[in-house]
Amino acid sequence: MKRILILNGPNLNMLGEREPEIYGHETLGDIKAMCEAKGKELGLGIDFRQSNHEGELVEWAQGARKAGFNAILINAAAYTHTSLAIHDALKVAALPVAEVHLSDPKKREEFRHFSHIEALADIYVAGQGAKGYVLALEQLKKLLKD
Repeated sequence: MKRILILNGPNLNMLGEREPEIYGHETLGDIKAMCEAKGKELGLGIDFRQSNHEGELVEWAQGARKAGFNAILINAAAYTHTSLAIHDALKVAALPVAEVHLSDPKKREEFRHFSHIEALADIYVAGQGAKGYVLALEQLKKLLKD
């Protein structure tokens, strides 16, 4: 079974409460349940994590290959626009990467338009709300099959 590490960055633990007009009404728990259900349907093992701490996300990404993961799905949230460390950790992992955003950063404030992750992402899904995670998992399944 192919294993996917799903990483969620800062403030995503506040989904459902934080700006629902932008991020939707689903909680991170709802998204985790959606991912686990889709993973089961697709025959993918899902490990779903969230941290508000950049270093923890870096360590998880760095260790993904040795831990037996086949790909990383990441919503780095605000770290998308600021973290060279996460970018470098994803490069070290040398696994397929799917970048996901609930909203479309390119349609928001200008400081959100640049992503340090996008250049190395194999898959990019933005502006689809919580279902963006499911869409990314479907795309990862196809990518890993080839």
